[in-house]
Amino acid sequence: MNDQKNEGKVAKKIENRTAEIPSDVYLWTSIASMGVSLGLKLFGKDKSALFVGQWAAPFLLMGVYNKLVKTEGSD
Repeated sequence: MNDQKNEGKVAKKIENRTAEIPSDVYLWTSIASMGVSLGLKLFGKDKSALFVGQWAAPFLLMGVYNKLVKTEGSD
């Protein structure tokens, strides 16, 4: 019995495109969002600083996903 699941067409296209992006891009984008958040905080824009600061984790997660796709490949 074959329990292996296959990726859909859209997921494959996304994985092929994101695999072309260097992993460093996600890291530096995450660090940049933290820097922008700090700058906004220093200028008293607390709500904007919080909003932009929350971008760091999703960028890092996308970087991990990108790395997994590159090393493990897709279906």
